[in-house]
Amino acid sequence: MVTETASTYFTEVWSKLEEKVDRMAKQLGDRCPHAAGADGKYDDNPAGWWTSGFWPGILWLMHDINGKAHLRELAWKWDETIETVMNTSIKLDHDVGFQFLNTAVMKYWITGDKEARRRGIAAANYLAGRFNPVGNYIRAWNDNLSGWAIVDCSMNLSLLFWAAEETKDPRYKHIAMKHADTVLQYFIRPDGSCNHIVSFNPETGEMLESIGGQGYGPESAWSRGQSWALYGMANTYRFTKDIRYLDASKRVAHYFLASLPEDYVPYWDFRVPNREGEPRDTSAAAIAASGLLEIAELVPQEESSLYYRSACRILQALTEQYGTWDMPDHEGILLGGTSHKPANANVNVSLIYGDYYYVEALAKLQGWKRKVY
Repeated sequence: MVTETASTYFTEVWSKLEEKVDRMAKQLGDRCPHAAGADGKYDDNPAGWWTSGFWPGILWLMHDINGKAHLRELAWKWDETIETVMNTSIKLDHDVGFQFLNTAVMKYWITGDKEARRRGIAAANYLAGRFNPVGNYIRAWNDNLSGWAIVDCSMNLSLLFWAAEETKDPRYKHIAMKHADTVLQYFIRPDGSCNHIVSFNPETGEMLESIGGQGYGPESAWSRGQSWALYGMANTYRFTKDIRYLDASKRVAHYFLASLPEDYVPYWDFRVPNREGEPRDTSAAAIAASGLLEIAELVPQEESSLYYRSACRILQALTEQYGTWDMPDHEGILLGGTSHKPANANVNVSLIYGDYYYVEALAKLQGWKRKVY
């Protein structure tokens, strides 16, 4: 897809997408969605659930581009709501980046709201407080998992980088880079494939084992984990200008692209032994597409086309094979997402984070310049 053709094609898609999000605003209202199954209806989760920032993120992003007041009104409360949860006995975790970048930080950028800024910094403090200085990792979940870190957190580092710039306090950046270095050492393999979960001894920092998590197994390559690493390391380079992170992002991107089937939409794990009958994961595709567009901006001009064209091919495949354009009652944007195949949870559904990153990637193709992650 040449640049001129891509521009025309995706401008037409964007028009359909604006209509779709307006319809979703009426359908979803103030629900906290994660997955929409065969009935096309998104669920409604507690505000502390890790996906709570993605629907307001879509609303803020669309409002930023088209200025529609009803989208802003629906998005406005979410940073306050999630902070209320953070201040209760309910524990948030490493995913406060996903929750507050799309709400508090976006709100502050767009409106200048000082309380949104305060909430974003409070979330960065919370995330920084999960850092283990012996193992140089940000702890993932709670309970008895103090030694676990996950590749998903590569994306949450952007909250720390933002806080460092906003407060002029480099400690946030130092923590983010320490965790990113751990991703380089223990998560991203030499061939560009990635571990999902790595377990450390929280007392000594010693690596104990890799754990399959949402992937097929400990040595597999969960496709959404590849996307988190691809995008997260590109972001880390953008904030630090340390070439190690860009090189790692490119290595993951090359593995991701080389592992795609002919239709450019990944299976849920690239190393599942037999792909026949296995589900795809459109959320992994959407995240990777947005990350590839970031890489395209960061590499020299002579390299950029590979990443840009690959992102466009993925987005075209998602649009034409998995879009819900002819399903007005369906509340999701993309079909074919897989959340957690080993647990048989939310397989072949719409996923709100897949929808968000699809919208984000298409917004970039329309010239949207804000960098949420």
